[in-house]
Amino acid sequence: MGTTGVPPFMRRPTHVATHASTVDAIDVTPSPTEQLSLKQRRILEYLQTNAHDQTYFKSRLIARELGLSAKEVGSNMQAIADGEFGLEIEPWGYSSGTTWMVTSTAE
Repeated sequence: MGTTGVPPFMRRPTHVATHASTVDAIDVTPSPTEQLSLKQRRILEYLQTNAHDQTYFKSRLIARELGLSAKEVGSNMQAIADGEFGLEIEPWGYSSGTTWMVTSTAE
């Protein structure tokens, strides 16, 4: 220890500038996709990939493709439907599981 009684590793460095520096503001707002959970992003990617060839999707078939349960798919669809991802999603039928009507809104 030095003469001040403070160990060297706890002393304030003398070579650090003490004047205020200007830092430009950086937008750290996450993109809409980044605000989704991993499961939601996987479901969204599946729908975006297949929406051009198919309109109706059963939760259980999406679940089978993604290794999820139909309940997991159903409980995560609202977050996707509420977002701006180039898809319009609405529940279409409930017999033997939920069917979703998915249409692409992207040009």
